[in-house]
Amino acid sequence: MNLSSITLKEDLFDIIDENSEIYLRHDRKTGLKAIVAINSYKLGPTLGGCRCVPYVSTFQAMEDALLLARAMTFKAVIAGVPFSGGKAVLIKNEPIQDRKAYFTEYGKFIESLQGKYITAVDSGTDLNDMDIVAEQTKYVSSTSAMGSSPAQYTALGVYNGIKAAVKHKLKTDNLADLHISVQGLGAVGMPLCKMLAEDGVKLTVTDIDKKNLKYCQDSLDVTIVEPTKIFAVKSDVFCPNALGAIINSKTIQQLQVSIIAGAANNQLAEENKDSKHLMEKGILYAPDYVINSGGLIFAANKYLGIETNIIEQQVENIYNTLEKIFVTSTKENTHTHKVANKIALEKLASHDKG
Repeated sequence: MNLSSITLKEDLFDIIDENSEIYLRHDRKTGLKAIVAINSYKLGPTLGGCRCVPYVSTFQAMEDALLLARAMTFKAVIAGVPFSGGKAVLIKNEPIQDRKAYFTEYGKFIESLQGKYITAVDSGTDLNDMDIVAEQTKYVSSTSAMGSSPAQYTALGVYNGIKAAVKHKLKTDNLADLHISVQGLGAVGMPLCKMLAEDGVKLTVTDIDKKNLKYCQDSLDVTIVEPTKIFAVKSDVFCPNALGAIINSKTIQQLQVSIIAGAANNQLAEENKDSKHLMEKGILYAPDYVINSGGLIFAANKYLGIETNIIEQQVENIYNTLEKIFVTSTKENTHTHKVANKIALEKLASHDKG
């Protein structure tokens, strides 16, 4: 189930897992409309990013929060961090008038949950916002005091994931002279492009934000295309780093790539159907919640006080995790998303028995 398939006629309970919880907070003075979705507590307290973006409806925002929280649980169990999946969604359909007051209220909301959910940055939020939240609650990760943004580690994980996919599919350890098309040049996409450019990768990029495009063009040797044209670019790797459900029956028909490996969450509009379709078309898909887990690994371990060098080793291990998924997919002749889900579910079941 995905954002493009839900209508207001459908029942929200159809997409709520058995152990899911939803918390809401509306502060009219600041305009805060906050949703916190908790997938479960199987692995411990929940941890996840705080997304602050526009939504068509409250229903759509709640669905997004629930699906992202579920993905965070799968991401956490495969990455081996002792947290369950949660997600916060702030419905930002109007400009925030007073950001300090807005995130102060959000911090109070998080504190009221008494540790059930630990918040962090995501689309539309930054370290400064989390610093404001931290004035109200200790249940926050990815503050400026931690020295870096999780996005940097998400980018590092995707970089290692791309190398694993290239090794498996194209049989090379060298990224030089490969052509990678990149969708999204934000907090993850831009540092990722810098890493790829340093390896001699040819880059074709797009973003809806003109400032991001200009910065990328001024900083790197890239080719720019319109957002709607990125799917049809003939390249070795397509790297989606924007919002979800962008791999669907329509866009798959346009793709002229060997690999899809990017940071966006919930990339597949219809998970099993689209992953199978990609396999049938000969495109290797790096499951999103595996390749983009670097940010969670960083935020979780920083919250626990783990040293940076150990965190970096865990992020680099995304290469090995994906390699195992790719090998199993080939051996069993099944699509990679199914393989990743099976691994996650088996680990969750093992945790229940333990």
